Amino acid sequence: MSFPTTHIEDLEISRLICGTNGFLGFSHFSAARDRWMREYFTVERIAEVISRFAELGINAVMAPLDDKLIAALDEVERHTGQRMIYIATPGGHTVDEVIEGVRRSAEVGARICMPHQMYTDTHLLPAETRIEGIEPILEEIRRLGMIPGLSTHRPETIIVGDKAGYDIATYIQPYNAIGFLCQVETDWIGQVIRNTPKPVMCIKPLGAGRILPPTGLNFVFNTCKPTDMVTIGTISVYEAEEDVQIALEILTGQNAKRDLTFSRSKSIFVDDSQ
Repeated sequence: MSFPTTHIEDLEISRLICGTNGFLGFSHFSAARDRWMREYFTVERIAEVISRFAELGINAVMAPLDDKLIAALDEVERHTGQRMIYIATPGGHTVDEVIEGVRRSAEVGARICMPHQMYTDTHLLPAETRIEGIEPILEEIRRLGMIPGLSTHRPETIIVGDKAGYDIATYIQPYNAIGFLCQVETDWIGQVIRNTPKPVMCIKPLGAGRILPPTGLNFVFNTCKPTDMVTIGTISVYEAEEDVQIALEILTGQNAKRDLTFSRSKSIFVDDSQ
């Protein structure tokens, strides 16, 4: 199945990307949910969901360095014959720690490497239009044959990255209709995303489960650039199928009949003659 794509340099990438926070126990909701996710998601269960994304035309996964996730990507390739584009987000508090993660990212086959906001945002100096220590990190990413980008939760990082002329091909930025994990109002963040010439990977489109998929995906896709992407996490094959269908309808303008949630309180809306 084909899905609309964009490009990051010479790499063609689907405009919907498979997120992985749920697989790794980062619910942004509660410690209890984190625990359930960590216990439930085995390598096989992670691979099952990612494989369905792959079958539906999604060709990229965004993830931190995690042995379980990397093993799942290998399993997806065995099952589908497709190697998902791995967008790595190595963390670290120092330049040396991040570079260690960069090298590990290259070893496991990452195509795009985007140092996590735990480094970029804490070393951002907006008044000086620079990110302390980022240049040797970006140089190492490029030297190892990966495409460099930056993960951030601060829209100022995008502005500084562009103004400083760093070797950055793409950004990660939270963006959703309720401003969850957004540093300023959503209209400001939307403007920053649209104003950068670089493609942006918009994360948290559903506010970690606080926004309904049609509402969240319509908002992000309709207010970002045609070259931008949306990263979405799911916890089942069914959610993957539904979210891909919704995204495809938004991007192509071809609406299809889709099942809605149902409870007894909605019985009045059901046409028994159909």
